[in-house]
Amino acid sequence: MVFLDDHDLLSLDGPGYVSSKMIHGASCRQKTHRHGRVTSDHQMLGAAMVHPDVREVMPLRPEPIVQHEGTDHNACERKAAKRLMTKWRQDHPHLKCIVTDESLRANAPHLETLQAHHLHSIRGGTEGEHALLFHQVQVAEPAGRVPDSTRHDRTAGLVHRCRLVNDVPLNASKAGVRVNFMEYGESGKDQVQHCSWVTDGRVNPRHVFRLLRGGRARWKIEHETWNSLKHPGDHVAHTDGHGQQHLSVVLAMLLRLACLVDQTQPRWCAWFPTVWATLGRKRLLWERMRALCYD
Repeated sequence: MVFLDDHDLLSLDGPGYVSSKMIHGASCRQKTHRHGRVTSDHQMLGAAMVHPDVREVMPLRPEPIVQHEGTDHNACERKAAKRLMTKWRQDHPHLKCIVTDESLRANAPHLETLQAHHLHSIRGGTEGEHALLFHQVQVAEPAGRVPDSTRHDRTAGLVHRCRLVNDVPLNASKAGVRVNFMEYGESGKDQVQHCSWVTDGRVNPRHVFRLLRGGRARWKIEHETWNSLKHPGDHVAHTDGHGQQHLSVVLAMLLRLACLVDQTQPRWCAWFPTVWATLGRKRLLWERMRALCYD
């Protein structure tokens, strides 16, 4: 699972897993709509080790985003990220990691949290949220400070183009926080894709495409973790009960443990591929395992 220069790739995501307009609890986050109705929900900041060339992911201990007793304002992902990083570093004091997450967390406080725990980062960046950053890139381009690289994939009929610039301000409010910028474009016969990221690591043309693949691998925590918990049969969005205070969090934690078993068996259990090949379908394999548990 090592990604680049002895660093693993750690992906973060914080989706909701319970939402109700009828049930409210002391630890629920609450949102009041314009018509006065209140929606209560629970979120969980999840983490997983990912790799662009490995199908499986390694879910790690998540951090619930819940309302704490004695507070009247909603819990937020930023504070949950601080708690998660502190606990994670206690569990893995020597592990080198590059954190990849979405553009909403590409801000100076989150970057400072990661740096305090000796972590590097690759985070999405958008022009709407980082206007100064993109302006600085446009200014640097005529001066020749924005090198680009192009690769042609004739088999797939795609052209990959990447631009990069080092040492630019993250945003106007934190101009002293300097980051390095990467922009990726993919064009083919019928499609055009465009993405951009910021990182605290020095970027050069030799490894920029590797870093870009690491940024795109963030979506693995969506597909291999949360989507697998929501759709194939685990029903994380419809747990067995809300409870008075902590039941829904406990059930979500148990489902994350189940996801860990689900993801580690195909790659690291010697018997699993043989049983899978014998039964032919993974869904049938899970049904047989459920039957054994029921018996």
